[in-house]
Amino acid sequence: MRDDPDIGTILLMYGKIAPGDAQRVNAYFDNLDMLPDSIALNSTGGVVGEALEIGRMVRQLSLNTLIMPGTICLSSCPYILAGGTERQVSLSGAVGLHQHYYDTPGYMPVFFAVKNIQLGQGETMGYLIEMGIDPGVMVHSLKTPPDDIYLLVESQLLESRMATEITD
Repeated sequence: MRDDPDIGTILLMYGKIAPGDAQRVNAYFDNLDMLPDSIALNSTGGVVGEALEIGRMVRQLSLNTLIMPGTICLSSCPYILAGGTERQVSLSGAVGLHQHYYDTPGYMPVFFAVKNIQLGQGETMGYLIEMGIDPGVMVHSLKTPPDDIYLLVESQLLESRMATEITD
């Protein structure tokens, strides 16, 4: 954590979003004497379900989220960004989306795979609506292959409400 005279106390969250991270973040918050004002994100993404849980936790705690100059928030990271009460994005930062990647062990009949993909997309869209984000932002995600990234520009960040403020 660090203090910023303009923003207040900032918790820096860096790295890939891995299985069990929501539980780890929750335990971390439980052990703090005082919550930060904001969470600054810098992540290439990772497990979508973990990001959704962390985003809900951020919203429940009424924390703000930040993308600071020169940092990135890609793949599933924007779902944590969306959890912020206020969401500040630097013009020199990057927020990007792509199709979800689903691990399917062994062979799975197509109808099960499609069902799981649709359930996952529905859960994600419901989450965005819950957070006050225009679910239309998912169009960019759905059209961008999982090995690529679609970077949202300033107007898209503001119009979708993924960002409540652009800085720089």
